[in-house]
Amino acid sequence: MRTRHGGALLWPQHLARLRGTCAFLGLPAPDPDLPPLAPFPWGLLRVTVTPEGTFWSHTPLTPGPRPLEGVAVRLTDLQVHPQLAGHKTGNYLPYRLAAGQAAPAFEGWLTAPGDQLVDGSRTSPVLELGGELVLPAGGLPGLTRAAWLEGQAFTERPVHTRELVGLTRAWVCGSGVGVVPVRRLEGPGLAVDLPVVWPETDHPALVWPEG
Repeated sequence: MRTRHGGALLWPQHLARLRGTCAFLGLPAPDPDLPPLAPFPWGLLRVTVTPEGTFWSHTPLTPGPRPLEGVAVRLTDLQVHPQLAGHKTGNYLPYRLAAGQAAPAFEGWLTAPGDQLVDGSRTSPVLELGGELVLPAGGLPGLTRAAWLEGQAFTERPVHTRELVGLTRAWVCGSGVGVVPVRRLEGPGLAVDLPVVWPETDHPALVWPEG
């Protein structure tokens, strides 16, 4: 999760999601008390739960200059794990492979059987289809995405990859980058250019971490 001057952002939401995953996997409940954190201007805190307990790693977050013109995303042929897609676990291989396949694009999107768009290799997608904000069903419940969409109308449903040609706007959301607009989506049979609209927010969990 993202930190700001030593404070963990969205920690109650991260803790609730982590508790659910630990229960699903039969792991002990995570330690709810955060350790003292270095006062990095922006940081990234990783919380890992094993049968031996809860472990922490805190590093500076320095993603570089904000991509003012938006980012490119590539639809890959990688698929999420059928049982673990909704949980943040050590099963990173499909996501690492998707990121590698997508390079040099900023992000790679993964699917599920049946050509359903599910998730990003390191972020959660938000789509605008037919004037409606749509979240692809089946992936990790993105907490940065949920924080941004609070108070907005949206639909969460299965999204077939053939629908992506009708995208009018899109964003990717994650702790490391905030909410970032997509300027181009590429993939097999896909080459969609999109208008770039940055969210109007100063929420420290949602902005690009700079300054």
